[in-house]
Amino acid sequence: MESLEKQALQVAKEIVVKFIEVGRISPANFAEHFAEIYTEILGTVGGGAAAAPRAPRKKDKAE
Repeated sequence: MESLEKQALQVAKEIVVKFIEVGRISPANFAEHFAEIYTEILGTVGGGAAAAPRAPRKKDKAE
């Protein structure tokens, strides 16, 4: 794994943990949110242009 990918993975982990702590994400839907957050971070730090277009977000019941 490249250094950039490792850093994006670490940042995504920290963000998701913080969201779990404040109740915005539950452990039950962790995988769905983690993948989206990681992809967004990797696309942003990787120059943005390399990021694939995103599918529209599904609305959570909590939102």
